[in-house]
Amino acid sequence: MAIPSVQTRQDGRATHNSSVQTRLDPTSPATQVPVVEMRDLTMQWGAKPVLDNVSLSMQPGERIAVVGPSGAGKSTVLRLLAGLQVPTDGELRLFGELQDYLRLDQRRPPDVRLVFQNPALLASLTVEENVGFLLMRLGRLKPAQIKERVQQCLEAVGLNDVADKYPGQLSGGMQKRVSFARALIDDPDREEGAMPLLLYDEPTAGLDPVASTRIEDLIVKTTTVARGCSVVVSHVHSTIERSAERIVMLYGGRFQWDGTVDEYRATDNPYVVQFRTGNLRGPMQPSDQ
Repeated sequence: MAIPSVQTRQDGRATHNSSVQTRLDPTSPATQVPVVEMRDLTMQWGAKPVLDNVSLSMQPGERIAVVGPSGAGKSTVLRLLAGLQVPTDGELRLFGELQDYLRLDQRRPPDVRLVFQNPALLASLTVEENVGFLLMRLGRLKPAQIKERVQQCLEAVGLNDVADKYPGQLSGGMQKRVSFARALIDDPDREEGAMPLLLYDEPTAGLDPVASTRIEDLIVKTTTVARGCSVVVSHVHSTIERSAERIVMLYGGRFQWDGTVDEYRATDNPYVVQFRTGNLRGPMQPSDQ
Protein backbone atom coordinates (compact mmCIF):
# COMPACT_ATOMS: atom_id res chain seq x y z
CA MET A 1 0.00 0.00 0.00
CA ALA A 2 1.49 3.31 -1.03
CA ILE A 3 0.91 6.32 1.18
CA PRO A 4 -1.41 8.65 -0.78
CA SER A 5 -0.06 11.96 -2.01
CA VAL A 6 -1.24 15.23 -0.49
CA GLN A 7 -4.51 16.42 -1.98
CA THR A 8 -5.48 20.08 -2.35
CA ARG A 9 -9.07 21.03 -1.68
CA GLN A 10 -11.14 24.18 -1.91
CA ASP A 11 -11.72 26.13 1.30
CA GLY A 12 -14.35 28.56 2.52
CA ARG A 13 -15.73 30.26 5.62
CA ALA A 14 -17.28 28.54 8.60
CA THR A 15 -20.44 29.81 10.17
CA HIS A 16 -20.53 31.34 13.66
CA ASN A 17 -23.09 28.90 15.03
CA SER A 18 -22.99 25.23 15.94
CA SER A 19 -23.15 24.02 12.35
CA VAL A 20 -20.83 24.68 9.43
CA GLN A 21 -21.23 25.29 5.74
CA THR A 22 -19.36 22.90 3.46
CA ARG A 23 -15.72 23.65 2.78
CA LEU A 24 -15.50 21.28 -0.16
CA ASP A 25 -16.98 21.27 -3.64
CA PRO A 26 -20.71 20.90 -2.94
CA THR A 27 -21.10 18.79 -6.08
CA SER A 28 -18.76 16.14 -4.70
CA PRO A 29 -20.50 12.99 -3.41
CA ALA A 30 -18.25 13.06 -0.35
CA THR A 31 -19.90 16.25 0.87
CA GLN A 32 -23.39 14.80 0.93
CA VAL A 33 -22.96 13.06 4.30
CA PRO A 34 -21.27 14.86 7.22
CA VAL A 35 -18.46 12.98 8.91
CA VAL A 36 -19.76 14.08 12.32
CA GLU A 37 -23.27 15.18 13.10
CA MET A 38 -24.50 15.92 16.62
CA ARG A 39 -28.20 16.68 16.91
CA ASP A 40 -29.50 18.07 20.21
CA LEU A 41 -26.94 15.89 21.97
CA THR A 42 -26.75 15.71 25.75
CA MET A 43 -24.16 13.93 27.86
CA GLN A 44 -24.95 13.96 31.54
CA TRP A 45 -23.15 12.86 34.69
CA GLY A 46 -25.31 13.30 37.78
CA ALA A 47 -27.55 16.37 37.90
CA LYS A 48 -25.49 18.66 35.64
CA PRO A 49 -24.97 17.90 31.93
CA VAL A 50 -21.44 18.01 30.55
CA LEU A 51 -22.87 18.63 27.07
CA ASP A 52 -26.28 20.27 27.05
CA ASN A 53 -28.42 19.88 23.91
CA VAL A 54 -25.57 20.69 21.49
CA SER A 55 -25.53 20.40 17.72
CA LEU A 56 -22.45 20.27 15.52
CA SER A 57 -21.76 19.26 11.93
CA MET A 58 -18.35 18.42 10.45
CA GLN A 59 -17.81 18.02 6.73
CA PRO A 60 -15.29 15.73 4.97
CA GLY A 61 -11.75 17.10 4.98
CA GLU A 62 -12.24 19.57 7.83
CA ARG A 63 -9.72 20.11 10.61
CA ILE A 64 -11.42 21.31 13.79
CA ALA A 65 -10.03 22.33 17.19
CA VAL A 66 -12.30 22.10 20.22
CA VAL A 67 -11.14 24.57 22.86
CA GLY A 68 -12.24 25.71 26.29
CA PRO A 69 -11.07 25.74 29.92
CA SER A 70 -10.33 22.61 31.90
CA GLY A 71 -13.49 20.74 32.79
CA ALA A 72 -15.52 22.20 29.94
CA GLY A 73 -16.23 18.78 28.37
CA LYS A 74 -13.66 18.64 25.56
CA SER A 75 -12.47 15.13 26.47
CA THR A 76 -16.11 14.03 26.61
CA VAL A 77 -16.48 15.12 22.98
CA LEU A 78 -13.48 12.96 22.04
CA ARG A 79 -14.78 9.96 23.99
CA LEU A 80 -18.14 10.21 22.24
CA LEU A 81 -16.51 10.42 18.82
CA ALA A 82 -14.19 7.52 19.66
CA GLY A 83 -17.15 5.33 20.62
CA LEU A 84 -16.08 5.01 24.24
CA GLN A 85 -19.35 6.58 25.40
CA VAL A 86 -22.83 7.05 23.96
CA PRO A 87 -24.98 10.16 24.46
CA THR A 88 -27.49 10.36 27.28
CA ASP A 89 -29.94 11.97 24.86
CA GLY A 90 -30.04 13.23 21.29
CA GLU A 91 -28.19 11.79 18.28
CA LEU A 92 -24.60 11.27 17.23
CA ARG A 93 -23.96 10.16 13.66
CA LEU A 94 -20.56 9.29 12.23
CA PHE A 95 -20.36 8.99 8.45
CA GLY A 96 -24.16 9.00 8.45
CA GLU A 97 -24.50 6.05 10.83
CA LEU A 98 -26.31 6.47 14.15
CA GLN A 99 -24.00 5.72 17.09
CA ASP A 100 -26.21 4.13 19.72
CA TYR A 101 -23.77 1.39 20.77
CA LEU A 102 -20.25 1.52 22.17
CA ARG A 103 -17.48 0.87 19.67
CA LEU A 104 -16.65 -2.54 21.18
CA ASP A 105 -20.27 -3.62 20.65
CA GLN A 106 -20.33 -2.73 16.94
CA ARG A 107 -19.61 -5.34 14.30
CA ARG A 108 -18.19 -2.78 11.86
CA PRO A 109 -17.36 0.40 13.81
CA PRO A 110 -16.58 3.62 11.93
CA ASP A 111 -12.98 4.40 10.99
CA VAL A 112 -12.06 6.60 13.96
CA ARG A 113 -8.43 6.77 15.11
CA LEU A 114 -7.46 8.27 18.46
CA VAL A 115 -3.98 9.68 19.07
CA PHE A 116 -3.58 9.86 22.83
CA GLN A 117 -1.87 12.60 24.82
CA ASN A 118 0.46 9.84 26.02
CA PRO A 119 1.76 7.88 23.00
CA ALA A 120 0.29 4.70 24.57
CA LEU A 121 2.87 2.41 23.00
CA LEU A 122 3.29 -1.15 24.24
CA ALA A 123 6.73 -1.29 25.87
CA SER A 124 7.22 -5.00 25.17
CA LEU A 125 6.71 -4.60 21.42
CA THR A 126 9.05 -3.07 18.87
CA VAL A 127 8.12 0.05 16.94
CA GLU A 128 7.23 -2.10 13.95
CA GLU A 129 4.97 -4.31 16.08
CA ASN A 130 3.31 -1.28 17.69
CA VAL A 131 2.55 0.42 14.38
CA GLY A 132 1.46 -2.80 12.68
CA PHE A 133 -0.50 -4.16 15.65
CA LEU A 134 -3.89 -3.85 13.94
CA LEU A 135 -2.68 -5.64 10.81
CA MET A 136 -1.05 -8.44 12.79
CA ARG A 137 -4.17 -8.87 14.91
CA LEU A 138 -6.42 -9.10 11.84
CA GLY A 139 -4.09 -11.67 10.28
CA ARG A 140 -5.14 -10.98 6.69
CA LEU A 141 -1.76 -9.85 5.36
CA LYS A 142 1.53 -11.65 5.08
CA PRO A 143 4.38 -10.48 7.37
CA ALA A 144 6.25 -8.97 4.41
CA GLN A 145 3.17 -6.94 3.44
CA ILE A 146 2.73 -5.69 7.00
CA LYS A 147 6.41 -4.75 7.19
CA GLU A 148 6.11 -2.74 3.96
CA ARG A 149 3.03 -0.84 5.14
CA VAL A 150 4.58 -0.08 8.52
CA GLN A 151 7.76 1.24 6.91
CA GLN A 152 5.76 3.52 4.62
CA CYS A 153 3.88 4.96 7.60
CA LEU A 154 7.08 5.48 9.59
CA GLU A 155 8.69 7.27 6.66
CA ALA A 156 5.61 9.47 6.30
CA VAL A 157 6.20 10.84 9.82
CA GLY A 158 9.94 11.22 9.32
CA LEU A 159 11.15 8.13 11.16
CA ASN A 160 13.83 5.89 9.65
CA ASP A 161 15.80 2.98 11.08
CA VAL A 162 13.65 2.70 14.23
CA ALA A 163 11.40 -0.24 13.32
CA ASP A 164 13.43 -2.70 15.40
CA LYS A 165 13.77 -0.43 18.43
CA TYR A 166 11.59 -0.53 21.54
CA PRO A 167 9.65 2.53 22.77
CA GLY A 168 11.96 2.89 25.77
CA GLN A 169 14.87 3.46 23.38
CA LEU A 170 13.20 6.48 21.77
CA SER A 171 12.83 10.08 22.89
CA GLY A 172 9.41 11.39 23.89
CA GLY A 173 9.05 13.26 20.61
CA MET A 174 9.90 10.17 18.59
CA GLN A 175 7.38 8.12 20.56
CA LYS A 176 4.72 10.71 19.67
CA ARG A 177 5.62 10.34 15.98
CA VAL A 178 5.33 6.55 16.26
CA SER A 179 1.78 7.03 17.57
CA PHE A 180 1.05 9.21 14.52
CA ALA A 181 2.43 6.51 12.22
CA ARG A 182 0.13 4.00 13.93
CA ALA A 183 -2.82 6.29 13.12
CA LEU A 184 -1.92 6.05 9.42
CA ILE A 185 -2.35 2.26 9.31
CA ASP A 186 -5.42 1.34 7.27
CA ASP A 187 -7.70 -1.62 7.88
CA PRO A 188 -7.26 -3.87 4.79
CA ASP A 189 -11.06 -4.07 4.57
CA ARG A 190 -11.41 -0.29 4.41
CA GLU A 191 -13.46 0.73 1.40
CA GLU A 192 -11.64 2.57 -1.38
CA GLY A 193 -12.00 6.30 -0.85
CA ALA A 194 -13.28 5.96 2.72
CA MET A 195 -12.26 8.84 4.99
CA PRO A 196 -10.96 8.27 8.54
CA LEU A 197 -11.70 10.59 11.45
CA LEU A 198 -8.53 11.30 13.44
CA LEU A 199 -8.80 12.49 17.05
CA TYR A 200 -5.88 14.19 18.79
CA ASP A 201 -6.02 14.59 22.58
CA GLU A 202 -3.69 17.37 23.82
CA PRO A 203 -1.00 16.32 21.28
CA THR A 204 1.59 18.93 22.34
CA ALA A 205 1.07 18.88 26.11
CA GLY A 206 4.42 18.99 27.92
CA LEU A 207 6.51 19.62 24.80
CA ASP A 208 8.90 22.51 24.24
CA PRO A 209 7.99 25.08 21.53
CA VAL A 210 10.20 23.53 18.84
CA ALA A 211 8.91 20.01 19.45
CA SER A 212 5.36 21.39 19.52
CA THR A 213 5.84 22.96 16.09
CA ARG A 214 6.99 19.62 14.68
CA ILE A 215 3.94 17.86 16.11
CA GLU A 216 1.58 20.59 14.87
CA ASP A 217 2.94 20.23 11.35
CA LEU A 218 2.65 16.47 11.72
CA ILE A 219 -1.04 16.72 12.65
CA VAL A 220 -1.75 18.51 9.38
CA LYS A 221 0.45 16.12 7.38
CA THR A 222 -0.94 12.95 8.98
CA THR A 223 -4.53 14.07 8.45
CA THR A 224 -3.83 14.98 4.83
CA VAL A 225 -1.83 11.83 4.03
CA ALA A 226 -4.61 9.70 5.50
CA ARG A 227 -7.10 11.67 3.39
CA GLY A 228 -9.05 12.18 6.56
CA CYS A 229 -10.47 14.86 8.80
CA SER A 230 -9.44 15.68 12.35
CA VAL A 231 -10.58 16.95 15.72
CA VAL A 232 -7.90 18.38 18.01
CA VAL A 233 -8.38 19.13 21.68
CA SER A 234 -5.72 21.48 23.03
CA HIS A 235 -5.02 24.42 25.36
CA VAL A 236 -1.87 25.42 23.43
CA HIS A 237 -2.55 28.45 21.23
CA SER A 238 0.03 27.58 18.57
CA THR A 239 -1.42 24.07 18.29
CA ILE A 240 -4.95 25.43 18.00
CA GLU A 241 -4.03 27.92 15.26
CA ARG A 242 -1.58 25.75 13.30
CA SER A 243 -3.38 22.41 13.30
CA ALA A 244 -6.98 23.51 12.67
CA GLU A 245 -8.94 25.48 10.11
CA ARG A 246 -12.03 25.86 12.28
CA ILE A 247 -12.29 26.44 16.02
CA VAL A 248 -15.21 25.62 18.31
CA MET A 249 -15.38 27.13 21.81
CA LEU A 250 -16.97 24.86 24.44
CA TYR A 251 -18.10 26.18 27.81
CA GLY A 252 -21.02 25.63 30.14
CA GLY A 253 -22.05 22.51 28.25
CA ARG A 254 -22.60 24.43 24.99
CA PHE A 255 -20.66 25.50 21.93
CA GLN A 256 -20.37 29.23 22.59
CA TRP A 257 -18.61 30.19 19.34
CA ASP A 258 -17.66 28.62 16.00
CA GLY A 259 -15.50 30.12 13.27
CA THR A 260 -12.31 30.04 11.21
CA VAL A 261 -8.84 30.57 12.64
CA ASP A 262 -8.69 34.11 11.24
CA GLU A 263 -12.07 34.86 12.81
CA TYR A 264 -10.86 33.39 16.10
CA ARG A 265 -7.96 35.85 16.15
CA ALA A 266 -10.19 38.85 15.46
CA THR A 267 -13.52 38.13 17.17
CA ASP A 268 -14.73 40.12 20.17
CA ASN A 269 -16.77 37.20 21.48
CA PRO A 270 -16.22 37.40 25.26
CA TYR A 271 -15.57 33.66 25.67
CA VAL A 272 -12.95 33.61 22.93
CA VAL A 273 -11.32 36.85 24.09
CA GLN A 274 -10.96 35.56 27.64
CA PHE A 275 -9.57 32.21 26.48
CA ARG A 276 -7.22 33.84 23.98
CA THR A 277 -5.82 36.40 26.45
CA GLY A 278 -5.97 34.37 29.67
CA ASN A 279 -7.78 37.21 31.42
CA LEU A 280 -9.31 36.35 34.79
CA ARG A 281 -12.23 38.64 34.06
CA GLY A 282 -14.87 37.31 31.72
CA PRO A 283 -17.79 34.91 31.46
CA MET A 284 -15.69 31.83 32.22
CA GLN A 285 -15.17 31.42 35.96
CA PRO A 286 -13.99 28.35 37.95
CA SER A 287 -17.10 28.34 40.11
CA ASP A 288 -19.24 27.83 37.03
CA GLN A 289 -17.64 24.49 36.16
